Amino acid sequence: MNSILIYIIGLTIIEIYLFISIGSEIGAITTIFLIFLTAVLGVYYAKYEGLKTLKSLFIQLSRNEPPGYEILSGAGIAVAALLLIIPGFLTDLMGFLLIFPISRKIFFRKISKKFNNKKTEKNNFIDGEFEDIEDEDDRKI
Repeated sequence: MNSILIYIIGLTIIEIYLFISIGSEIGAITTIFLIFLTAVLGVYYAKYEGLKTLKSLFIQLSRNEPPGYEILSGAGIAVAALLLIIPGFLTDLMGFLLIFPISRKIFFRKISKKFNNKKTEKNNFIDGEFEDIEDEDDRKI
C-alpha cells in the first residue's frame, strides 16, 4: 500500500476517535462549535501571518536578497490554513503548530537538517579522464 494512503486512513481513524472522546466529555453541540471556532480563528490568523510574510518577502526583494525563508513560510502558512479548514482536532493542532512563527521555524529547521544530511551523505562521484581521439573514417553530416 502507498504510505500516503496509510497516513490518510490513520489520520481519519484518529480524528474519529477524538471526535467521539471529546464529544462525550463536552457534548456534541459544544464539539461542533469548537471545530467551527478553531477553523474561523485559524483562517483569520493564517491571513494575518500570510500578509506579514508577504510584506517580509517584498522587503527581502527590495534589498536584493533571496527570499527563501519567506517563500517556504508562505507555503507552510497555506498548508496550515488547509489543515485548519479540515474539521478535526488533530488537524487543527497540526495547523496551529505550523501557523505560529516559532514552531514553524523549529519545523523548518528540523526538515532542513534532514535534507542537508541526505545531500552530504550521497556524494558518489566517479572520477576519470578522457582523451579526444580523432578518427579519419568518421563521417560528418
